Amino acid sequence: MSSSTTQEKALVTRISAVSVAVNLLLSVLKAVAGVAAHSGAMVSDAVHSASDVFSTFIVYIGYNASQKAGDKEHPYGHERLECVAAIVLATVLIVVGIEIGWGGVRKIIGGAEGGLAVPGALALWAAVISIIVKEAMFWYTRWGAKKVDSGALMADAWHHRSDALSSVGSFIGIFGARLGFPILDPIASVVICVFVLKAGADIFRDALGKMVDKACDEETVAGLKDCVRCVPGVRAIDMIRTRVFGAKSYVDIEIAVDGDLSVTEAHTIAENVHDRIEADFPKVKHCMVHVNPLGAHSDERGEEGEWNEYDCR
Repeated sequence: MSSSTTQEKALVTRISAVSVAVNLLLSVLKAVAGVAAHSGAMVSDAVHSASDVFSTFIVYIGYNASQKAGDKEHPYGHERLECVAAIVLATVLIVVGIEIGWGGVRKIIGGAEGGLAVPGALALWAAVISIIVKEAMFWYTRWGAKKVDSGALMADAWHHRSDALSSVGSFIGIFGARLGFPILDPIASVVICVFVLKAGADIFRDALGKMVDKACDEETVAGLKDCVRCVPGVRAIDMIRTRVFGAKSYVDIEIAVDGDLSVTEAHTIAENVHDRIEADFPKVKHCMVHVNPLGAHSDERGEEGEWNEYDCR
């Protein structure tokens, strides 16, 4: 395992440990505040925070399993496990969003008659603390997810954001109830539902795209072509195929070289293409290069082969 991979794994472990500790403490705080201040909304919020502990374990297990993709026994498949973890978390977010929204709709339809007991000020303070802490956890986890390029960790970041939004709803509902406007609670729940569902859908769509080996975006493919054109000896690019595999990408490319080169010379050019791509594109886990004699699959000095017209500095 490379030093960079070890550092990334240590970062994910640290973020996961902080997340678990924070969620456990918040769950206890919210539960105590909810019971003491007679706030059903805060008790529900406590359950939401407790569910985040479960989601963080899913992220950690999925990320560590995906790192086995570099093992000789498992060169490919494990990388998708992180996508599976992201899909599980997206599903949890969607279920939570639906539950929050449906609860709000039922109260709105029922006119919030009878309401809940007017909650105490302790529940308000618990909601404020939760909003601040969970929003901080969102940005901290999001930073880590971008640093290690982890879809599952990014999904967990949005789970933190959904908990912060849930606490915003609790605050509005509790504050409104104390002011004599209990209908604010269910309205806030419906609004929060929309944000949570969108986050869940975005995460699910991104993870699903990585699961089905979608191609890299056009900008990346164009960059790959320019990179190959800058390798001396490459006369044409006959074919290039890419696929996103979890958080990494794989590239298959056919290049054309002068037909009178020796096998050793052609192989050296192919190796240079391979090394250049993997050096310039960190997300490319592996590049397979096939060599054709010029003219076998492309026109002489065609547009693809005019590599010397590009800035190869």
